[in-house]
Amino acid sequence: MPGPDPDVDSGTGKPDPIAAFLVMMAAERGAAANTLAAYAHDLRQAEMVIGPLASADRQDMKRLGAAWSQLASSSLARRISAMRQFYGFLMDEGMRADDPSRALPRPAVRRPLPSVLSVAEVDQLLGRAESEAAGGKAPAVRMLALLELLYGSGLRATELVSLPIIAVPRDAPFLSVTGKGGHSRMVPVGTRAQAALGRWLTLRPAGSRFVFPSRAGHLTRVRLYQLLKELATRAGLPPERVGPHVLRHAFASHLLAGGADLRVLQMLLGHADISTTQIYTHVDADRLVKLVNERHPLAAGVAVD
Repeated sequence: MPGPDPDVDSGTGKPDPIAAFLVMMAAERGAAANTLAAYAHDLRQAEMVIGPLASADRQDMKRLGAAWSQLASSSLARRISAMRQFYGFLMDEGMRADDPSRALPRPAVRRPLPSVLSVAEVDQLLGRAESEAAGGKAPAVRMLALLELLYGSGLRATELVSLPIIAVPRDAPFLSVTGKGGHSRMVPVGTRAQAALGRWLTLRPAGSRFVFPSRAGHLTRVRLYQLLKELATRAGLPPERVGPHVLRHAFASHLLAGGADLRVLQMLLGHADISTTQIYTHVDADRLVKLVNERHPLAAGVAVD
């Protein structure tokens, strides 16, 4: 006997609006699997509190807001965002004429900046990796290549560990990377990272389609985290301050401090929206003051303190 149709609301027998919304998010906006799962979870959780969302009204939204009042502000903001996008979809599709989600609370959430390593600390980490790789042993050379690519190219952990060997051109200093939502981009590889990657490719076990193979396919994100924290300990750095995301942020913030354009960083990091890049990176106040004093057309003779 066939099971229930996941695209049909079991209570009404009609097409499930949430399933239709998720299909749209995947097809039209290229939402990643993890994003779709988060939307599905948040919307189903809302239904458990107030019933079918397609027929909910403003009073239902107020009940939902009260039920969610104890959530962390970041979790509440995520759930409210899912609700607003869902009702926007219903209105676009002619399933509703109004948006009851406007009755939900509006938490003010500031996204915290990731932990930052200084240039000196990254150099300390790289110095340890280089000294260990000098012996030519495969694990140490692999560690150096991983570290150089994280800091030298700003790759996400998943992008790095799942990098296929065909993504590494023979004669071009670029990698072809598939990021979030299946979007591809070309990522430049600096001279140092190229040299470390070249050393690793001569030692890399044959027979795998991945740059960093393992018995199960490719190196896992969990193992990458472990390797970085172990290296940090050996380099004399607090292991809790070191991870793939921290090195990706160091790549971005250090480039920005060196004068890189924000639009260029957006492309390198693979951000769909530049507002993500603005939150993800940071510039210290001293550099901003110096920039105004040096570059503003009316700044001559009028210094900013």
